[in-house]
Amino acid sequence: MELPAKLKALRLEEGLTQSEFSDLLGLSYSTYKKHELALRAEMSSAVLLKITNHPRFKKYALWLVTGDTCGECGQISPV
Repeated sequence: MELPAKLKALRLEEGLTQSEFSDLLGLSYSTYKKHELALRAEMSSAVLLKITNHPRFKKYALWLVTGDTCGECGQISPV
């Protein structure tokens, strides 16, 4: 699964709109939307860290970056 699809899966699992998700992360709506729709070729490490370090989304960090999970570590997949 590519990163844009992962972002969408994570957001939907958490029951958030694109606008709500971007607000939680402190990103502009247009920036986030471009990432989720794969209109931007790459995501900066700063944006990725905002997602993986956010308390609500830390449980998806390993999956988001590697595609792996670790239940005993508290790392899950939204799909």
